[in-house]
Amino acid sequence: MKVYINRLNDEFLFEAEGQHKKKVLIDSSAPETVQGSSPMELLLMAVGSCNAIDIVSILKKQRQSIHSYKVEVEGERKEVKQARPFSDIHVTVILEGEIDPAKAKRAAQLSFEKYCSVSMTMDNCVNITYDVVLNDHKI
Repeated sequence: MKVYINRLNDEFLFEAEGQHKKKVLIDSSAPETVQGSSPMELLLMAVGSCNAIDIVSILKKQRQSIHSYKVEVEGERKEVKQARPFSDIHVTVILEGEIDPAKAKRAAQLSFEKYCSVSMTMDNCVNITYDVVLNDHKI
């Protein structure tokens, strides 16, 4: 896998492009000029979307009817020298539909513990936890 990143202005705006030629804007976190997501925001998005793909795939194979799928991902950061890496990431999976609660919970467990390459990449350096909310009830 290979990606390309190109600087677009005299500041911190970059355009990233993946193997399928889809582009993503990346910027610093300075709120007055920001035009894209920060690298740390993209990391949280990667965790949430990787698990979402797994969970939806598993539930579709089990013929569960997903009406809505949303994810909230929150990262806690720590000071390490001059950097501020994530120490903890918490993901809340919010599902609505005709879904067996046991299947939803198991799909999330499989994703976070076995299938999601992003979560597995960070497994030894970031504590990743999750909750599943199904039809407004935490399961």
